Amino acid sequence: MPPILCPHCRRLISSDEPRCPHCGLHAPGMRFRRALLGWLQPGPRELVRGLITVNVAWFGLSLLVDPAGLGGSLNPLAFLSPSDRGLFLMGATGSLPVLRLGRWWTLLAANFLHGGLLHLFFNMAALAQIGPFVAREYGTARFVALYLLTGAAGFLVSVLAGVGLTIGASASLLGLIGAAMYYGRARGGVYGEAVFRQMGGWTVGIFLFGFLLPGINNWAHGGGLAAGFALGHLLGFREQRPEAPWHRLLALGLAGLTVLSLLWGVVGVVAWRLG
Repeated sequence: MPPILCPHCRRLISSDEPRCPHCGLHAPGMRFRRALLGWLQPGPRELVRGLITVNVAWFGLSLLVDPAGLGGSLNPLAFLSPSDRGLFLMGATGSLPVLRLGRWWTLLAANFLHGGLLHLFFNMAALAQIGPFVAREYGTARFVALYLLTGAAGFLVSVLAGVGLTIGASASLLGLIGAAMYYGRARGGVYGEAVFRQMGGWTVGIFLFGFLLPGINNWAHGGGLAAGFALGHLLGFREQRPEAPWHRLLALGLAGLTVLSLLWGVVGVVAWRLG
């Protein structure tokens, strides 16, 4: 029988296996089960492509919210930038929205907003390179938890540091880098050290970039990086222990809260339009 990927653990097995020898899934070769679990539990690259699609779609929507407010900027990362009013309505976070207005939901929503076309491109290019590795080594559920929690943690640090308004996926990207650094350090050996050094190079480059260009939220970067390293230890990666049901529940809960926060931003836009 031809080999297939187990729809649960994504490892190569024979399609006639009565049970996956790696994760124990019953009848992994059933076509309906493969299709259903493949949709519910996408592979690393499919999951990252889905995140990129959401970010691109939300950027396009943010441009349409207030077309009259589109403007230029001396910051190249703000080329083709949504208006501040549009970004605020859709969920930009910071000390002003969170501490003064109580918009805590923006800690999740701001992760999917970007201040310009180049800002979006650089973040998505980095996500396309780093994301599949982290999703493969940690598993898709833990990847989702890492991506969403580290973004919120990075923004929370910037709120406490007094950053007035901020957006972008870079806090989550640094969170993924932090988790990859923990993986490299904990795994050890030649491969682990190579991963640690490569991720360290990414970190140095991103922080240098942040100090050279105006408007970069280095507080969120630092908070995301620290949160990623800590959560990498708390959640564990696949070689340490397999994904547990609570990992999937955590990822599902965070994803649900994120969807609600994004929809709440849309509600704010509609209310402003109708007001």
